[in-house]
Amino acid sequence: MPSDQLEFQVSFADSNKRLDRFVVVNCPELSRSRVQELIEAGLVLIDGRAAKASQKLKGGERVTVQPEPRAPLKAEAEAIPLEVLYEDDDLIVINKPAGMNVHAGAGNSRGTLVNALLGRGQSLSQSVDALRPGIVHRLDKDTSGAILIAKNDFAHSKLSEAFRTRAIQKTYLALVEGSLPAEKGRIELAISRDPRRRVRMAARPLGQSAGARAARTDWSVRFEIGPTTLVEVQLHTGRTHQIRVHFSALKHPVVGDTLYGAASQLTVNKTKMPVLGRQFLHALRLSFPHPRTGKQITVTAPPAPELENYLEKLVAAAGWSKIDALLAAFL
Repeated sequence: MPSDQLEFQVSFADSNKRLDRFVVVNCPELSRSRVQELIEAGLVLIDGRAAKASQKLKGGERVTVQPEPRAPLKAEAEAIPLEVLYEDDDLIVINKPAGMNVHAGAGNSRGTLVNALLGRGQSLSQSVDALRPGIVHRLDKDTSGAILIAKNDFAHSKLSEAFRTRAIQKTYLALVEGSLPAEKGRIELAISRDPRRRVRMAARPLGQSAGARAARTDWSVRFEIGPTTLVEVQLHTGRTHQIRVHFSALKHPVVGDTLYGAASQLTVNKTKMPVLGRQFLHALRLSFPHPRTGKQITVTAPPAPELENYLEKLVAAAGWSKIDALLAAFL
């Protein structure tokens, strides 16, 4: 057995426990995501054989773990198609699909937006670390829509300052569960890391939580469709998961966002809706002063096909007839 390999005998008290959970408990130095990666790479064996993370243990097995370190993260060119919404010598705006990380992170260095930009031979600013060339703001992995990229350090500096002074207007569309109490509103709750679930953020009353950062979200209702409401959202701050956290705090989570309390599947007039597989959140529009000329630029991102398809099914199930007006809300 290699000197750094770990070996465990499964007790009968651990029978019926999933392999991944057994390893997490017995290897506290490994994160949950790293355990998943090791299992997928065939570096966790049950009685000498590779197994799935979900495999149930019976008791008496021998589990071995080869905790190889992660390969160093780096940005590298990949041939991944991108939808370009606007481009000039200083910047580029991309309609990012859901499921794409903006840049490499823990355990994930492939298929990123940065890699796709490098794959098209794109020159990018180098004002931040090597994993994030060109990146002046981010979208969550499962949020689609418009994202602004700097091609050079001059543009990066100017755009970063515009974000800091809130000269850039960010408009989102979100489909949330339930009926909101008014036609428009404002959410002002501070945001900090959830101490119980580190993958989540938590909303706190302003001034009542040390380390929480102030956040403001303005919203207005576009349409009510069955048990959901389509809202237009203006972000005045850019906190992690801000829209998702704020609407969850109102007890109106974003449709499909199970991390923040949304149902895994909606039922509309006794019709089971398909599982969306992502949160219904789309960065619809960016409006910003051009970093070199100061001219105001507005770019709109067409909706992702899966969101449009979901809306069509939702409208049909709700017996609603305004699909054309609904889709026009994206424009």
